[in-house]
Parts: sequence; C-alpha cells; structure tokens
Amino acid sequence: MGKKTDEELTIDLLQVFRLLWKYIVLILIVAMIGAVLLFFYARMFVTPKYEANALFYVNNSTFSLSSAVRISTGELNAAADLVDTYVAIMQSRANMEQVIEESGVNYTYEQLRQMVSAKAVNSTGLFQVTVRSTNPEEARNLANVIATILPAKISDIVSNSSVVVVDYAVTPHARVSPSYTKYAAIGFLLGAVLCSAVILIISFFDDVIHDEDYILQNFNEPLLASIPDLTARGSGKYGKYGYYGASEKAKKGGVA
Repeated sequence: MGKKTDEELTIDLLQVFRLLWKYIVLILIVAMIGAVLLFFYARMFVTPKYEANALFYVNNSTFSLSSAVRISTGELNAAADLVDTYVAIMQSRANMEQVIEESGVNYTYEQLRQMVSAKAVNSTGLFQVTVRSTNPEEARNLANVIATILPAKISDIVSNSSVVVVDYAVTPHARVSPSYTKYAAIGFLLGAVLCSAVILIISFFDDVIHDEDYILQNFNEPLLASIPDLTARGSGKYGKYGYYGASEKAKKGGVA
C-alpha cells in the first residue's frame, strides 16, 4: 500500500507538472504582467524613504578616544556593553520629545520613535543612530539634533560615561525603499502562482474526457476503440478525402 501510494503521488505530481508545462507560455506572460504592474505601482504610489546616519563613540572614565591605541579588549567590551544603555536613553520619551521640540517637526513621540533606530557597529564601542524619513533633509536634521542632544543627556544620566560624536549626518541622496527590483520579483512570483492555481483549479473541476491519453493515464483498463471527430477538418490524418469517409466533392461543398 505504501509503495502504491507513493506511485500514485508521483503520477499525480507528474500530471501537474505536465499540465503546467503545457501552459508555460501563458504562465510566463501573466507573471511578466504581474512584475510590470507591481513595478509601476512602486514607482507611482509608494513614497520613497531616505536614511541619515550619525555615528557615536562610547567614552568612559577609563579611556578616551585619543588614547584608542592603548585600549584593551576588556575596555572595548565594557564600552560595547554600554551601547544598549545609551540606545535605550536615546529612545526614551523625554529625549524624543526634546528632539521634536528643537527640530520643530510635527510628530508624536510614537511616530518619531518608529523613525529612529540605533545599533552597535561590529560589536565595538561605536554605535550608529539612523533616522528614516520621506524627506532627506528632514532625516539629516533629525539625526543631527539627536547628535547634539544625546551626549549631554547621557552624561547627566550615566555617571563617569559619555559619548563622542564621530560623524554627523549628511543629506542622503539615494532612497533606501522601495526596492523596485523586489517589487517586480514579487509581482512575477504572484502572477506565476495565481495563473498556475487557476489552471489547476479549472483542470480539477473539468470532468470532460478530451482524449484517449486521459483514460490510459488514469484508469488501469485497456482502450478498445476511439471515435474520431467527424466534423473536424482533416490534415491527411484520415486519408486523401480530408473529411473522414467523405469524398473531395463533399469536402468542397458538394454531395457525397
């Protein structure tokens, strides 16, 4: 039974593959249409977003940026551990509201916090603050306001520790989203999947026997005979008469 079940499953998969391969041109056309539609959707309706980055260096009481040559691995690990604390301070409500006030933007605390992110750079004492916005100038201004506020805020909260601004943000010129290639790839995949699904559904509910191959492939019974289509035009299949059993005169419209 297990072997039979496996064989039946293999035959079903082969039939699905043959059916889809039969309509491969149609599937590719629909997939290309989907890719083009999503590509133009991204170009026309998805607002581009830009990112501006400010870079900071964690500085504690035991070492400074100027003595970086003499910094030990343990000191770097200690600095890296402070990054998470500084990121949490940066994303606090008080700090975000101060950024809103000084930058003059019309955002709530929740909206601005979604626009701002931070991460450590390669597990070092450096961390990067990223601001994402639909306006590149706004992204740069917000990142630089954070760079202005954050060092003083951290020195007030964390004793014997501070941050040093390594790089201020500059105006980004290239968008970070949307990715037109990604949209086109998704559209191509969706078009191919939807077209294949429609073909399989139509085939599943089709209960008409179209040819003898269907019987030979799906039933373990011999085929005794088949009735040809007497109304179809011949192409030499049934001999010189064109119509099965009809004369050339009948083929041209005369009486057999």
